[in-house]
Amino acid sequence: MKNKKVVLAFSGGLDTTYCLKYLKQEKGLEVHTALVNTGGFSPAELEQVHQRALELGANSHKNLEQTEVFYQQAVKYLVFGNVLKNNTYPLSVSAERIFQAMAIAEYAQKIGADYVAHGSTGAGNDQVRFDLAFQIIAPNVEILTPIRDQQLSRQAEIDFLKEHGVNISWEKAQYSINKGLWGTSVGGAETLTSHLPLPEEAFPSQLSETTPSQISLKFEKGEIIGVNGKTLDPVESIKKIEAIASKYAIGRDVHVGDTIIGIKGRVGFEAAAPLLLIKAHQALEKHVLTKWQMYWKEQLANWYGMLLHEGQFLEPVLRDIEKFLESSQQQVSGNVYVELHPYRFLIQGIKSDHDMMNSKFGDYGEQNKAWSGEDVKGFTKILANSTKIFSNVNDMES
Repeated sequence: MKNKKVVLAFSGGLDTTYCLKYLKQEKGLEVHTALVNTGGFSPAELEQVHQRALELGANSHKNLEQTEVFYQQAVKYLVFGNVLKNNTYPLSVSAERIFQAMAIAEYAQKIGADYVAHGSTGAGNDQVRFDLAFQIIAPNVEILTPIRDQQLSRQAEIDFLKEHGVNISWEKAQYSINKGLWGTSVGGAETLTSHLPLPEEAFPSQLSETTPSQISLKFEKGEIIGVNGKTLDPVESIKKIEAIASKYAIGRDVHVGDTIIGIKGRVGFEAAAPLLLIKAHQALEKHVLTKWQMYWKEQLANWYGMLLHEGQFLEPVLRDIEKFLESSQQQVSGNVYVELHPYRFLIQGIKSDHDMMNSKFGDYGEQNKAWSGEDVKGFTKILANSTKIFSNVNDMES
């Protein structure tokens, strides 16, 4: 392996720090680190990771910007589909991983790397997501996974790094935090159990606002385009919503689900903007879409979320589902009003030119305007026919 190039997916955390030192010092590789930003890093944080990689011995470091790509090719469809895995998790990390993997694979090809590496363990979903993208996009580049291959514990990584002059405290490393445009995952000792909650201090965003307030969200054809009366592009809108709602510690939860490799997994997350956006968007859809649009959207969106969660972004059927979801959003425009409280929010209502609660047809539970009582009597009689026939036939048989 000596002097051969490896591109390492590098975030600056414990796992990728271990990989950098191991590949450089134990395997003698020329290590080129790359961080793929899908909305979780500020410019200052990107520079810090850059400097850290070089200080740890990387031959070069590259920050690859993919936030807009991530939004355009995945996040907007997650909103269109109101995707919440197991009715809980907005695919915060699982959605972004494939975009990070694709960018790393393309970069490895660009610089002529012999290897591509990631810091995933052998017990999680990310190993599959990274490997899938690497195999499809860079099939001739060998994949290296030191932590998976050596079955390392976090403490073992810390001990190795200490031996090589890198000190990372256990207190700092006990929680695995992954932040992106679409939320932040939080893993730790508690999430390895079935009964322990994450402590308050484990969440990156702490409660700092307790006075209730209202936020208005503007959608156009299903996309968020404004916050509190100010027009913003979708990515900036999401960041603005996150900045406002995270102060209320909104969007915290623990997701339990089936992993790609077949075991159950549990992970904490905070996703103020994703949860608020999905629920607001869904409320708007209830007013402007037909029941069959809502029904079939939900069926296809569930499959879309499952496939994306399992790293199958490059499967062509996802492009077909995206076309359906986009088509369904033609009338999903208007404003949604949300009230924020500590740890929760309330959808107050919507305004839309496409609102089908149009009083000229009738007010639900109050007054019928576009039909008569006789119309309803006849409609109900015909509607009952099939059940009446079934009952009569089966009564005769008994």
